[in-house]
Amino acid sequence: MQNLLKGKKGIIFGALNENSIAWKTAEKAFEQGAEFVLTNAPAALRMGQLDVLAKQTKATIIPADATSIEDLENLIDKSMELLGGKIDFVMHSIGMSVNVRKKRDYTDPNYDFTTKGWDVSAVSFHKLMNVLYHKKAMNNWGSIVALSYMAAQRVFPDYNDMADNKAFLESIARSFGYYFGRDFKVRVNTISQSPTPTTAGTGVKGFDGFIAYAEKMSPLGNASASDCADYTISLFSDLTKKVTLQNLYHDGGFSNMGVSDAVMQKFE
Repeated sequence: MQNLLKGKKGIIFGALNENSIAWKTAEKAFEQGAEFVLTNAPAALRMGQLDVLAKQTKATIIPADATSIEDLENLIDKSMELLGGKIDFVMHSIGMSVNVRKKRDYTDPNYDFTTKGWDVSAVSFHKLMNVLYHKKAMNNWGSIVALSYMAAQRVFPDYNDMADNKAFLESIARSFGYYFGRDFKVRVNTISQSPTPTTAGTGVKGFDGFIAYAEKMSPLGNASASDCADYTISLFSDLTKKVTLQNLYHDGGFSNMGVSDAVMQKFE
């Protein structure tokens, strides 16, 4: 323990169970001295085990639908009241595609499902920052981090419309990040993580094959949920005060690979 987050206060969205990156981040933030509120949508709270994490990290749970401005306003107000002041860090770990769940192909989606997916996965990030910005809820040199994936830049067919959602998410981070940096010295970044066996990740068709492929392509191998949590903590800390508007690859080198020896051996 280095007390990297000692005295810092935050909000962590999206922890569902111990496989979640947000769950691992909460554990590590607590180890590093932070205090925080945990939040998820009411339906997700019924499905997950967030009360276990809250007890472990001495955190309070405040339910919130991240697509609802009213819920977000209530969350931010109550969080500042509970934590005794403004927020130092926020993690947005939210993503959902109804088209993926319903096995609708990218070329034949249900557009109502598409709209729901981008509202949950991307527009919720804009709404969250909108509330934080107008309430002046973030401390100077605070940090806001959202989780993305490289399908925002490259084609992964079975990732479906989540690829579009992540591209939208990354654009929102840059655009809103400019205003947050200019007006409040708050940094906003996204992390493009390796394929990770979370509840959301394993719902993607062909996930087991792809995670094995990514492991063979990456010179350092896939980054785990725990590894991603460590990286997120560094972005919450004062060690990265001038890092903003970035999509940061945390994938063992996968994003810069063309091909690896291990993959080539499969075709020779």
